[in-house]
Amino acid sequence: MNVDPRGAGPARAGGSRNARRRAREFALQGLYEWLLSAENAGVIEAHIAESPGFGHADREHFRGMLHGAIDEAEALREDFTPYIDRGIATLSPVEHAVLLLGAYEFRHHPEIPYRVVINEAVELTKTFGGTDGYKYVNGVLDRVALRLRPLEAGRR
Repeated sequence: MNVDPRGAGPARAGGSRNARRRAREFALQGLYEWLLSAENAGVIEAHIAESPGFGHADREHFRGMLHGAIDEAEALREDFTPYIDRGIATLSPVEHAVLLLGAYEFRHHPEIPYRVVINEAVELTKTFGGTDGYKYVNGVLDRVALRLRPLEAGRR
C-alpha cells in the first residue's frame, strides 16, 4: 500500500491536526506492511520515514502508534474481536490495521475524544479500504469505545 500524504485532503486550521492525520496515515501504511510481511517495526519505521511528506507528520504520534500497535497487537485484538463477525484472518489488511490503530488510540490517548478516534478511523478506511469497509470499522469501533471508554462513549 502506498500512502500519498498529499491525498490527505485539504489542510485544516491547526497544523497539529493535519500532522496527526498524516501520522495516522503513515502508521496505517506501516501496520499494513507489518501485517503482510511481519517485518521488524524499526525497519518499517525507517522505510516509512523516507516517504515523501513524512516530515509533515507528527513523528512522535506516528512512532507511538506504529510501535505500540505492533507491540500490543494481541491485546488490541482482544479489544475488538468480540465485535467482529468473522475471524481476524479474514479481515482485510486495511480494516485490521485501522482497528488496531483505533483500539490503540482508545487505550493510550484519552486526550483524543472517542468520536475523533472513530472519525479518523473511518476516514482512513474510506481512503484506503474497500467500498463499505468504513461502515464495518465504524460499527466495531463504536462498540469498542463503549467498552474502553464507557463514561465518555456512554454520554452520547
